[in-house]
Amino acid sequence: MANEEQVRLDQAVAGTHAWRDFGPYVAERAWGTVREDYSASGDAWSSFPFDHAHARTYRWNEDGLSAWCDARQTVCIGLALWNGQDPILKERYFGLSGPEGNHGEDVKEYWWYSDSTPTHSYVRTVYAYPLNAFPYDDLRRTNAARDRSEPEYELIDTGIFAEDRYAMVTTEWAKASPHDVCIKVTVANRSAEPAEMHLIPTTWFRNNWSWGDPQNRPRLVADGAVIRGFSERTGEFTFESSGSPELLFCENETNVARLYGSESYAGVRATSYPKDGIGDHIINGAPTVNPEMIGTKAAFHHVLHVAAGAEVTLELRFSLDETPGGTEQVQDIVATRRAEADLYWAQRLSELPPENAVVTRKAFAGLLCSKQYYKYDVNRWLKGDRSQPPPPEGRSDGRNSGWRHLAARDVILMPDAWEYPWFAAWDLSFHCVALALIDPQLAKEQLLLLMREWYQHPGGQLPAYEWNFDDINPPVQAWAARQIYLIDGKRDTDFLERVTHKLLINFTTWVNRRDAEGNNIYEGGFLGLDNIGPFDRSKGLPDGAVLEQSDGTAWMAAYCLDMLFICIELSANNPTYEDLATKFIEHFCYIAAAGNEQGLWDQQDAFYYDQIRYADNRTEPVRVRSLVGLLPMIAMTQLPDVELRRLPNLADRMDWLLEQRPDFVDAIQFDSARFRGLLAMCNPQRLTDLLRRMLDSEEFLSPYGIRSLSAYHREHPYNVSVGDEQYCIDYEPAESRTPLFGGNSNWRGPIWLPVNALLISALRRYAEVLGANYQIEYPTGSGMLLRLDAIADNLSARLMGLFLPAEQQQRPCQRGLPWQDEILFNEYFHGDTGFGLGASHQTGWTSMIAAISLGWPR
Repeated sequence: MANEEQVRLDQAVAGTHAWRDFGPYVAERAWGTVREDYSASGDAWSSFPFDHAHARTYRWNEDGLSAWCDARQTVCIGLALWNGQDPILKERYFGLSGPEGNHGEDVKEYWWYSDSTPTHSYVRTVYAYPLNAFPYDDLRRTNAARDRSEPEYELIDTGIFAEDRYAMVTTEWAKASPHDVCIKVTVANRSAEPAEMHLIPTTWFRNNWSWGDPQNRPRLVADGAVIRGFSERTGEFTFESSGSPELLFCENETNVARLYGSESYAGVRATSYPKDGIGDHIINGAPTVNPEMIGTKAAFHHVLHVAAGAEVTLELRFSLDETPGGTEQVQDIVATRRAEADLYWAQRLSELPPENAVVTRKAFAGLLCSKQYYKYDVNRWLKGDRSQPPPPEGRSDGRNSGWRHLAARDVILMPDAWEYPWFAAWDLSFHCVALALIDPQLAKEQLLLLMREWYQHPGGQLPAYEWNFDDINPPVQAWAARQIYLIDGKRDTDFLERVTHKLLINFTTWVNRRDAEGNNIYEGGFLGLDNIGPFDRSKGLPDGAVLEQSDGTAWMAAYCLDMLFICIELSANNPTYEDLATKFIEHFCYIAAAGNEQGLWDQQDAFYYDQIRYADNRTEPVRVRSLVGLLPMIAMTQLPDVELRRLPNLADRMDWLLEQRPDFVDAIQFDSARFRGLLAMCNPQRLTDLLRRMLDSEEFLSPYGIRSLSAYHREHPYNVSVGDEQYCIDYEPAESRTPLFGGNSNWRGPIWLPVNALLISALRRYAEVLGANYQIEYPTGSGMLLRLDAIADNLSARLMGLFLPAEQQQRPCQRGLPWQDEILFNEYFHGDTGFGLGASHQTGWTSMIAAISLGWPR
């Protein structure tokens, strides 16, 4: 059989067919985001809470239940459900805001991105919807009563799924053509009693008309049993449903009377048919739908009677094509696309064991479905809209005010579609490495996106995330570009060149702003590792003390080496890049030497530590065994003899450096017969010392990967005093018990996929240089010696073990949940048990498991 999905992907890359025009680009949550916060206090959670979401129009983007839209989010299509008991329609997934959760923001629903092809020609999502009244109040009240030492109170803990009193709602999306989307919805009653379910497929326009922009208003109208729509961007389209549903119309506009107790807002009279009009009509019989059957939001209202243990299916079709085929063909088109998806993945994952292939396919599905349309014009957000009340005083100098140039309106891979519905700079780099294995062109575009002029700061910094664009994420973009280039067959030097031009500016920013003492030891802040230290690393220490960071220094050393690799590749076609290669190798040497000679390497403990530099220039190591001390391993590469022969100026400069700076010999192993061409912050002897700790099951080595903090600290908490302040850290394998960074993520013991991937990548590269004769005890104390590539393979298998069925066919990452056929890809995992924690749909960087299963990164 021909691989039709690969044909579609090739067409999308070539630009001959617009297969990317429609997809699952609607957020799972738009409320509680910075973009929607227009308050004086800057409290995004209270400015736009969940209870406003069904009645208040969003300014910047939409959210929905298993929802799709076009690439500019002009029009959306999604599901709404009602079990006959809830006070509102189920139009979006519920969760707790940051202040409500005892460990920060926390979604309280169960759904899965079950399958997707790269072009979204076929997508399947699955949602477990309770048949009894959804326990909104119980979830809020019980979680509010718990402190940080207690686990989160989840939906399943409420007993709502007892006796299988729920419906499993499966939505399959299939593209008949780029602009013709077929939808099959199956409602399966899992209970032993008949159930009535209201299924309300909905289409609506994102509100672009309420903010003072002159434009023609889009419209939706009834044409018999068909909903017809028109907008200037999309042109005309149709939305059809099987069966004989009731058609309901309202406006995607705020219910001013409900929220503000008035008949008008900002001088505009409220509509009688607001955003929640369809829900009020279905639930309460209110006259809040337009009897003229016209509006900007419309739905088909189906009342389904589903027998015990049975299922009901309906078909929908959304089409911009001139001659849509009707819903009669939907079943066949969905079946065809499903079979094509099976073939595509069978060919791509043919070398994997069957269970590994299942995990990998679902990981890719989650990654692909994490795309969201993201719109945020910071300058306009700060100034306010012409038709709205002026923003509060002081807003213009508030959050993100230094990023007025940032004006985003792109489809971007997000960390998590509910808990983190905004891009994050270092998360996106890991997303792109995994994505490159199936769609390298899109991976390149996504990696370059944050380096474009409407994102990257004129000063060179890349925006971190919308809560604070100024925060510092680790500079992993050069590493990601290197991986993508290798995955794509080392052929796209234009991509490398574009990356280089942008990262040169970013690199200079790091050098100028993150090395306060000018001694090549870097600070950087929390660097994405949140609470990994005993104190908040993003804030200053008392009495003028400065924290010099092992990981910040390692990130910069690795940055140099990845840029060195890129420049050497580019020098094959443009000799001027040889000068840049020389620059980066010299800078690496200065950083590596400083890291090893100025206190970060502790010879007594044979470990790298952060250190406190006091105002009188005294230093004190922060003796916490964490990933901070392992990350120097990632700052390594090999410069083979063949490259030095091709680049004589670089070779001459290396000879000069080694002659003038003999201290650099530690970082440049050019004269070693055994380690020829090794460039490493962590030389082979230090590597041996670090690996003894990293591969010790009493310290970092978990049954499921490398912990973020050594289990040594379980019995040996670390305490440090700075000035009059006391700080402490101990091993926390699960949720965070500290309020640092809001407490919704934890780097004090759990397993994180992205950093594990970096360590595995380093081990594979060390293995190439050190060869088969370099072996180390694995696990530490076992008496068994293994090569580094074999250890990398074993660590990869441990990580995959998080997701594979184990005892009683339970997957460790979701042990105890009744649904084991579908997989959640959590943000991080319990350091001892492997249970999934944090954001439950962190399908962005946790999708690195797909890359790891396929032998990447390298």
